[in-house]
Amino acid sequence: MGYIPNTEDDQKLMLEKIGVRAFQDLLKAVPESIRLRGELKLPKGISELELVQLLQNISEKNKGTDKLISFLGGGAYDHFIPSVVNHILLRSEFYTAYTPYQPEVSQGTLQSIYEYQTLICQLTEMEVSNASMYDGASAVAEAALMSLAETGRNEILVSHSLNPNYYRVLCTYCERGGIKIRKIELKDGVTEAGSLESKISSKTASYIVQSPNFYGLIENVEEIEKKVHSVGALLIMVCDPISLAILKTPGEYGADIAVGEGQPLGNSLNFGGPFLGFFACKQSLIRKMPGRIVGETVDSKGRRGFVLVLQTREQHIRREKATSNICTNEALCALAATVYLSLLGKNGLRKVAELCLQKSHYAAEQISKIGGFKLQFPGQFFKEFVVETPFPASRVVKLLLKKNILAGIDLSRFDRKLKNSLLISVAEKRTRQEIDYLVESLRGIVK
Repeated sequence: MGYIPNTEDDQKLMLEKIGVRAFQDLLKAVPESIRLRGELKLPKGISELELVQLLQNISEKNKGTDKLISFLGGGAYDHFIPSVVNHILLRSEFYTAYTPYQPEVSQGTLQSIYEYQTLICQLTEMEVSNASMYDGASAVAEAALMSLAETGRNEILVSHSLNPNYYRVLCTYCERGGIKIRKIELKDGVTEAGSLESKISSKTASYIVQSPNFYGLIENVEEIEKKVHSVGALLIMVCDPISLAILKTPGEYGADIAVGEGQPLGNSLNFGGPFLGFFACKQSLIRKMPGRIVGETVDSKGRRGFVLVLQTREQHIRREKATSNICTNEALCALAATVYLSLLGKNGLRKVAELCLQKSHYAAEQISKIGGFKLQFPGQFFKEFVVETPFPASRVVKLLLKKNILAGIDLSRFDRKLKNSLLISVAEKRTRQEIDYLVESLRGIVK
């Protein structure tokens, strides 16, 4: 604990040592216009009981998915989380632990990370996985930088159907590096083949495509993969992990890097975070993969053990040799994903995906029967779809909120041309009664 001066002489001596005459001299960097004059107007102190009651009253002004029916998506989804996930997460050895700086001592933590990596490889059908990134957006950006390092090129192509929040993070990462980012246009909500054909070249390091994309549509990745690899570029595929239970995986498509948001795997919405970015790739790229990787080994007595086999983060090696300045992984969120996937297994995850598929298509079919509403894009979708509304989608969102429905995302937030477009997501938690209530409420506001 530092020394605290408690007399005028002590304070005067401290200021002299610092090299100033008065405390106000320390505030010169703060403009006069924003300095507080007078005393803070704080309320009188209250007891702990009164404080708890006050905070409870304030918190009840918020409404979460336990009170509202959520059809929100766009990267964060209201999936069911088995109670055992949080039961394990709240064990003190996991909940209070931080990154293992003496890794071989932390065998339990290393094993949980190793199991996570194994499950992500099985889910994506890629050869290697790291111990997770901060979130889906940072995973996309790190994958782009990895492609630049691998190819020695400085141009990245991005589908216009990539989550716009991910795109903004990617632009932030690339802003100072002289890296060119070019967008590929869409046709009917998916990548336009002609636009990709005209822009991809020997200068292209990678092409980033999301499938299912931000509008919920499934991209023609097979055709994209041929074009990308024909010029020696890398294919980065962004995907919803739940969808991989029934759709072709990045590994099957021949993707070089697979990334995405792992929040649907046992992590709650948490008002937007913390989330979990998964990152997997081909074995040949492992030396350029960001973050850390846990491997399995045996000790001197032949017993199974775990070690950090690659630690290419800037805290472990010389900064100029680091693959990334991300210096930790979302270990607790990764553990949640590990427990969730272990509980559900292959068949359970497939059932969740099938329910999402069936319920979202039922909702889309019923909404399309309402006068003034129709599906905006003709392609196949997984659990999200865009509805064209008869008046601004922002108004639909506001009106349905009064009925305790989170109707979806007003897409004009991202593109002014889409002011009458509503992105609706239907996860397995939504019942038929809730979907029918949404449909009747939409019909009601039209009338």
